[in-house]
Amino acid sequence: MTPGVAADREPGPTAGARPRTDDFGARTAPPTAPGAAEWDEAVRLLLTARDITLLAHVSPDGDALGSALAVGLALRELGRPVRVSYGDDPLVVPSSLEFLPGQDLLVPHTEVPEEPELVAVFDAAGSARLGLLEAKAKAAGTLLVVDHHASNTRFGTHHLIDIQAPATAVLADELITRLGATLTADIATALYTGLVTDTGSFKYVGTTPDTHTFAARLMATGIRHDLIQRAIWDTCRFGYLKVLAGALAGAELDAGAAGGLGLVSTVITRAERAAHGVRLDEIEGVIDVVRKSGEAEVALVLKEDDDGALRASARSKGAVDLGRVCGAFGGGGHAFAAGFTAYDPPAEVVARFRDLLADALLPVAPAHATPGDDA
Repeated sequence: MTPGVAADREPGPTAGARPRTDDFGARTAPPTAPGAAEWDEAVRLLLTARDITLLAHVSPDGDALGSALAVGLALRELGRPVRVSYGDDPLVVPSSLEFLPGQDLLVPHTEVPEEPELVAVFDAAGSARLGLLEAKAKAAGTLLVVDHHASNTRFGTHHLIDIQAPATAVLADELITRLGATLTADIATALYTGLVTDTGSFKYVGTTPDTHTFAARLMATGIRHDLIQRAIWDTCRFGYLKVLAGALAGAELDAGAAGGLGLVSTVITRAERAAHGVRLDEIEGVIDVVRKSGEAEVALVLKEDDDGALRASARSKGAVDLGRVCGAFGGGGHAFAAGFTAYDPPAEVVARFRDLLADALLPVAPAHATPGDDA
């Protein structure tokens, strides 16, 4: 297992923050919170469909997989026909999430129908995040998108999107409540996993009194919150420590980047991972260590996957809109936590990333950042 499983998510400024923009810098209106009619229709669809597929995004984090499994468990409790999947091949549960209940609901992408009756997608701002299941999701008779990213492209036929929610798990909980399912300890475990993942264990700016009230309600079911937190943040294999050591030894500080605010970056090759038997999902937490450098506003970690592509994780402390920067690479994320995939040599990727930072500086620190922006 690896400490820190928060994945790189799509950008979402809100009131008091930098306006959301498209790839060309034009302002676009953020999605509004779902209304009663949208909730009612989502419940009706889930309670009447003869076949239901729930999807997390590829390389799922705790919020995506936790939300999908929580709703899957609730639907099964209600006697609904349901499966859960995500578009990775092979389908492997991240080591830090192996404790999640409901994994018997998981099926590989090949077992999802070509034209599903109803697909509900959790924590994905765009259809590309569905990987090998993108085409099948688009072919669904009904495509329900449940998400909290302001950059959501509204790619479904129905949407439950609330950019004020600190985690998609909050929306999943509301959906479960409206479905009339009982909040069991297993469901609470999955929801709590999503909540602590996207709030950084309640330390990110999106954490509110309501967030803690939600957590308290989940804990009241008797879940072992301490074991959940330990698995997500404080457990890893020894090989991860060796890879982390190499990543820190190779880290570089560019004090002049981002208008003098600084950039710290490092690269982890597949050869380095292979030498210690470490999977890609196990090194997600490296960015959370690299970002601690006090001399750098921005942190960037490039992780080479098994096919040679570079999976980038980027973090900002509040002065740079990284969703905009990563969007230029075809990726996305929150303003202060984003990512992308690149295929050029690492030095070229870092150089281009550095050049883009100057145009992504925020004029002032946002007064009210979107929940999850610094996730």
